[in-house]
Amino acid sequence: MSTDRGEEMSRTRDEETARGDDQVAAVALKQYGFSDQLQFRMINLSENATYLVDDPGTGRNGILRVHREDYHPLQSIHSELDWLTALREQSEVSTPVVIPAPDGSRVVTATVNGVQRYAVLFEVVSGLEPDEIALDLGSFTTLGRLTALIHQHSQRWTRPDGFTRFSWDWEHSLGDKQRWGRWQDGIGVGAAETPILGSAADLVRLRLAEYGDAADRFGLVHADLRLANLLIDGDQVNVIDFDDCGFSWYLYDFGTAVSFIEDDPRLPQWQAAWLHGYRSIAPLSVEDENMLATFVMLRRLLLLAWMGSHSHSRECQVKGPGYTAASCVLAERYVASGGKSLSRAVPASGSPQ
Repeated sequence: MSTDRGEEMSRTRDEETARGDDQVAAVALKQYGFSDQLQFRMINLSENATYLVDDPGTGRNGILRVHREDYHPLQSIHSELDWLTALREQSEVSTPVVIPAPDGSRVVTATVNGVQRYAVLFEVVSGLEPDEIALDLGSFTTLGRLTALIHQHSQRWTRPDGFTRFSWDWEHSLGDKQRWGRWQDGIGVGAAETPILGSAADLVRLRLAEYGDAADRFGLVHADLRLANLLIDGDQVNVIDFDDCGFSWYLYDFGTAVSFIEDDPRLPQWQAAWLHGYRSIAPLSVEDENMLATFVMLRRLLLLAWMGSHSHSRECQVKGPGYTAASCVLAERYVASGGKSLSRAVPASGSPQ
């Protein structure tokens, strides 16, 4: 999971220095047969560190992903790569291609200062992110269509033996085994905010329990499927960053589509465009549609927890208080609507309250 890439790179290098990502990248790249002219530079720092790799000596390039220590076990990384490959080969979804090491390894191990870390080299994916400033409806329509294609593949794909990814169910999201920490520890969450957010969390849990986790509603999802993780090159749309993929409700992917912008007044229009794209590929019932606000609220509370667990980040320290305040406004709207909306109520006269 990551916030806007430009903002991520505004973090100081203190975190990278502490993690030793540059050292790990250097050790990992030695296993790929590059020349002594090899150059690499960090282009993204979040849960993982990502590097653009260029070797004038061999004419080869790539994107190296250095995994954060203890975030994913080795088999889980291989499982992600299995799904990436299957999606690309068995559906219309374009995904990154893994570049194996000369010995055939898709995942290489780099040991630095006695700590074992994993890295994966991908081919460079062409294209640019959609304009996240404009956030046009067409982009959300495209995103909805791609989401449906991914869900279709997930439902029909026979996963290989040993496939393992973590779960974004209630227990591992906001329950007793929170993967990103507690929303109660979010930046700026205090005595006034806790009951407001707690009421929303209670309603999310109730709505999810009523909705259920039948096979047509819960399965393998991207879990960070937003515009920042699309690269568009003409008519070609590439889907990247499957690092958080795992098992959750399929419609959780809509919650992730509006990550960090859930309070924007354009949310209803984005949702309508996303639904239009999704329904051009696969059906969604009215019951499904009425659950979208719940998945947006679930994601919002998860991001509160994530920002709290990353409070060492200057970016989170700056954005956290405002994000919490806006989350309280959304929580109040969500509860007032019975879990069906996050939008500001509009009375029958048509004039905003």
